[in-house]
Amino acid sequence: MTNDHHTQLPFKLSNPIQFLALGFGSGLAPKAPGTFGTLAAVPVFFMASLLSAPWYIALVIVMMVTGVYICRYAADAVQVHDHPAIVWDEFVGFLITMILVPVSVSSVLAGFVLFRFFDIVKPWPISWLDKHCHGGFGIMIDDVVAGLFALVCMHLLF
Repeated sequence: MTNDHHTQLPFKLSNPIQFLALGFGSGLAPKAPGTFGTLAAVPVFFMASLLSAPWYIALVIVMMVTGVYICRYAADAVQVHDHPAIVWDEFVGFLITMILVPVSVSSVLAGFVLFRFFDIVKPWPISWLDKHCHGGFGIMIDDVVAGLFALVCMHLLF
């Protein structure tokens, strides 16, 4: 394998698991894939917000638990732990951010900014989790906690 194998990663949007891991393709954005992944999560949030609170939370839990497998599968396919194109964790983190938050343009904008802030800056313990947890769980956990930090902020704001 040559040194440039990262430029031609074997992601396949035709593979349903990779399609999910790549956030319906949003993670393939050449710059800021995490931001594009979070942006692609917004319509998913709007659809999920139509559910009652218990069903919304159940959906987030299912996405989080299955995300461990989805992210590990995609990372294994390209042999790169937490490749930037894998953005399922951003979907879950953003949906966590928006739990029980009133739906409005301003709340979605605030949730987007807060989640991206915590996901990028990675204050403790997010940074520790990012460095010390591996596999699918490691890919997911830092975004789950970033989502929880943003969720607390959202409930203080709204």
